[in-house]
Amino acid sequence: MYFQIIGQITDMETIAKGSSVRERARLGKQFGPGRWRKLKGVASVRLANGRIRKVELHWYEAHGVGKRKLKIKRYLN
Repeated sequence: MYFQIIGQITDMETIAKGSSVRERARLGKQFGPGRWRKLKGVASVRLANGRIRKVELHWYEAHGVGKRKLKIKRYLN
């Protein structure tokens, strides 16, 4: 992964759940069945070059599976 989360993710918010998650079929095949949700939140991350930035993250999550496919959507500072 090209970044590491430092601390906790705050301001978590559900973007999509159930049939609104477009990649639900692929997530089920790749990581197993579950109640998939797409979420977003704010966290501090350490990038590959060593810089620490505050970012908005998006990821998928299912009960019993955990967070999958985290990605940085935008830099906040």
